Amino acid sequence: MAHDTVHPAPAPATPARVLLPQILPALVVGVAASLLFVGVSALAGKLQNVLWQDLPDALGIGRYSVLWMIIMLTCTGVLVGLIVWKVPGHAGPDPATLGLGGAPPLAPAVLPGLLLATGLMLAGGPSLGPENPIIASNIALAYWLGRRFVPRLPGGLWIALAEAATIGALFGTPVAAALLLSEALAGQQAKGPLWDSVFAPLVAAGAGAITTTLVAHPTLDLGLPPLARPGWTDVLAAMVVAAAAAALGMVAVYAFPYVHGAFLRLRHPMVALPAGGLVLGLLAALGGHLTLFKGLDEVGDLAKDPDGWSAGQFLTMAVVKLAALLVAASCGFRGGRIFPSVFIGAAFGLFAHALVSAVPRPSVSPRACWGCFSPSPGRAG
Repeated sequence: MAHDTVHPAPAPATPARVLLPQILPALVVGVAASLLFVGVSALAGKLQNVLWQDLPDALGIGRYSVLWMIIMLTCTGVLVGLIVWKVPGHAGPDPATLGLGGAPPLAPAVLPGLLLATGLMLAGGPSLGPENPIIASNIALAYWLGRRFVPRLPGGLWIALAEAATIGALFGTPVAAALLLSEALAGQQAKGPLWDSVFAPLVAAGAGAITTTLVAHPTLDLGLPPLARPGWTDVLAAMVVAAAAAALGMVAVYAFPYVHGAFLRLRHPMVALPAGGLVLGLLAALGGHLTLFKGLDEVGDLAKDPDGWSAGQFLTMAVVKLAALLVAASCGFRGGRIFPSVFIGAAFGLFAHALVSAVPRPSVSPRACWGCFSPSPGRAG
């Protein structure tokens, strides 16, 4: 006896009258999230110029001398430690225990300390980017203001809008937001078509990306020579280099809980953060000043003269930057791990080219960036 297979009926599409009112809130959140990111980055950049150019010049000390790097990174640890210890909200939870998003919204009172700690970190030289604290701040602001002024929209929507908007602003494109949104929704039971869930967040991501592009004119173009028609050897080289970069990143992933646990045993932020800053200063002395900061500007410096360093120097910078990322993410500095991973991957790709000149730079550098970014240190515990 034949049995007809019963297929569940597809979920009905959300009416346009439900989706269209979400456009204006998405645009507002996208623009605001971008402006917060650009504003914090601009202020941190001005402070960085004072700390690393004006001040050492006035004191007659080399801008990136070993002594100045150790002093600056240790002092940055002291200042951020004071904020974590004394400022209301303690600059938010330990970032080593959090991912890129998904945590409950922070209380608005936490944000001044978090943003101050982030700005000092960006200017002072630790190897972290702004992404995690900026996402957390935008989520908190969007959730609090959205629930206050537009209470008819669900709180979860404000969180999704802020997270997507900030990711779009950080990378200058909504594509990364689309990938993260689809990944986050994959494990949830869909209440309707996927498009209905990502529509408003993608609008916010697009608005954030456009605002950042118009205001700050960012670029991830490394200025590498164009890749000629790729062949099978290029595919093989890209696969090998990406796998090797991922393996390097996995070393940090496995070491992350142990390093974080070691700093936790110091118990007090005024001990852990200065100690972390001192270690970062020593690492900078080993790897050079290009291993400081979040890494995006420094990637451009590498790409300007890729033949100016040997394979050993590129590998040293990649390993030191990875160690600095591991320490900075473990000791309590408020920051993200994506931007430094881009530097690590670029340095590793250029190392591969310097080691085997037949390996084309335009082919392996982006693959190494992706290979190193994919397993970048995440949550501990």
